[in-house]
Amino acid sequence: MPHIEVNGVRLYYESEGEGAPLVLVHEFAGDAGSWEDQVRFFARRYRVITYNARGYPPSEVPEEESAYGQDIATDDLAGLIRALGLPPAHVVGLSMGGYATLHLGLRHPELARSLVVAGCGYGSATSDEREAFQRDAHEVARRFEEEGMETFGRVYTAGATRLQLRRKDPIGYARFVEAFVRHSAKGSALTMRGLQSRRPSVYDLEEELLRMEVPALILTGDEDEPCLEPALFLKRTLPQAGLFTFPNSGHLINLEEPGLFNSTVLEFITLVDAGRWPRRGPRKGGGSGILEEES
Repeated sequence: MPHIEVNGVRLYYESEGEGAPLVLVHEFAGDAGSWEDQVRFFARRYRVITYNARGYPPSEVPEEESAYGQDIATDDLAGLIRALGLPPAHVVGLSMGGYATLHLGLRHPELARSLVVAGCGYGSATSDEREAFQRDAHEVARRFEEEGMETFGRVYTAGATRLQLRRKDPIGYARFVEAFVRHSAKGSALTMRGLQSRRPSVYDLEEELLRMEVPALILTGDEDEPCLEPALFLKRTLPQAGLFTFPNSGHLINLEEPGLFNSTVLEFITLVDAGRWPRRGPRKGGGSGILEEES
């Protein structure tokens, strides 16, 4: 199994295809295997890199909570790109991976040719809702530790924004659940407690986002309620962002709608590579929606 030393840990990774690099960054309940449909499609055109985050065997599972966090996850992604000697890459991330992708654009823009930020923003809400999210994250971590993956993993994967996959593709949903319950309970708990519960709200990043010039595509399912408003915020804030919403879809959009996901991402990165992805001009708040204001 190929591993690479990155940011003080050994990360498992896979590389398929040839060409410009495309790095896929998995969500909390996923791993490198979650991107199978994307790897098979994009490896015909690109060098596709997938990896397991720290805490996800066969990557290393550090045992200290301090070894997990948003900056650490972002530095792991940046370190992987550097360690593999990649030129600026197209980076696609879902949920937890979407956060790492977004922060890569903020902290290491020189490593990114473009960013696809999918299903990002859960926990970015009002202060009361954010406190509830953090309490829930700690409770989830406790249950992973005490009940184990085989028991609580099946509860976790039955959340309201994941059941759309079961409705559309029962076989794919069963594969997703079986892959998740094989994860490390310790790694999942530490990731939930050290990274998920502590990551900043996307709304707290507004000033940095306004200055980020990496082309970005924001993706969300229209039934992924916790991520809808953050997706709109990211579209309105990032200077070079587009927004695409998947109809009748929840959180796992790359698994629910692989064909639409792949074609949408391909169109975006093709436009970026052609120099045709637009930068939004300055916009004025308020005013008429149908009448231009005089300058």
